[in-house]
Amino acid sequence: MLDDFMTRAFIAGLGLALVSAPLGCFVVWRRMAYFGDATAHAAMLGVALSLAVQTDVIYGALIFAIIMAWATTQLSGRNYAMDTLLGVFAHSFLAVGLVIVSFLSGVRIDLMAYLFGDILAVSVSDLGIIWAGTLIVLGLIAWRWRPLFLSTLNEELSYASGYNPKREQLFLTIALGITVAVSIKVVGVLLITAMLIIPAAAARNLARDPELMVFAAGLVSCISVIAGLRSSYIFDTPPGPTIVCVALFIFIVLNLFKTFKRLLH
Repeated sequence: MLDDFMTRAFIAGLGLALVSAPLGCFVVWRRMAYFGDATAHAAMLGVALSLAVQTDVIYGALIFAIIMAWATTQLSGRNYAMDTLLGVFAHSFLAVGLVIVSFLSGVRIDLMAYLFGDILAVSVSDLGIIWAGTLIVLGLIAWRWRPLFLSTLNEELSYASGYNPKREQLFLTIALGITVAVSIKVVGVLLITAMLIIPAAAARNLARDPELMVFAAGLVSCISVIAGLRSSYIFDTPPGPTIVCVALFIFIVLNLFKTFKRLLH
C-alpha cells in the first residue's frame, strides 16, 4: 500500500494535521504566531547545514528550531523585546541558510521543496520520522496539558498551582521545534505556520471550550489535507500551498457563517 505516492502523502499529511491541531491552539491562545514563523525560518539554516554535511535535513532543522526557540525564550525581556529578537533571528537564520545553500555546488538541491514542501516525495522512512515526531509532540502535550493550559490562561494561577510558566513555555517551544522539523517535507518551512494558525483560528468559530477547540482544529486540519491533496491531484497545483488554501477557505466560510448567525440573532 505504501508504494503508492499519494497514499504516503495522505498518511504524512494526516500526521501533520494531528500534531498541528493542539499545538496550533496554544500558538493562537498565547499569540505566538510570529514565534512559530520565526522558528520555521530558523529551521532553514539547519536544512542548509545538514545538506553541507550530507545528513538528513530533519535532524538539522530540529536542532536549529529548538536552538531558536530556546534562545529567544532565554533572551527576551533582558535587552530586547521578544518581537525584536524574533525578527533578528528569523530573517538572519533564513538568509544565512540560503547563502550556505548557494555554495553547495556538489549537491543537487530543490530549494522550493524545502521552502514550500514536497509531500508527494515523502518516503517510507520519512513517514516513520513524521509519525514519530507526531506521537512525541502529542504525548508531550497530553502529559503537560493542565500546566500548559494554566500557564497560558494566567501565569499567577499557574504559580499558585505549583507550576513554572517558564518551564511550560520551554516544553511548548520544544514541541514547536519538533513539529517544524518533521513538517518540512510536507508543507515546507514557509507554510508550516499557516497550518498551525489557520485551522486553530477556524476552530475558534466552532467551539469555545479548549478541548473542543483542539478537536475542531484537528478536524479542520484533516479536511484541509485530504481536500488539498485531492485538489492538487485534480488541478495539478503545488500540494503544500493547496492544502493551506483549503484551510483558508474553511476559515473564511466559518467566519462568514458566524457573522450571519450573529446578524440573525
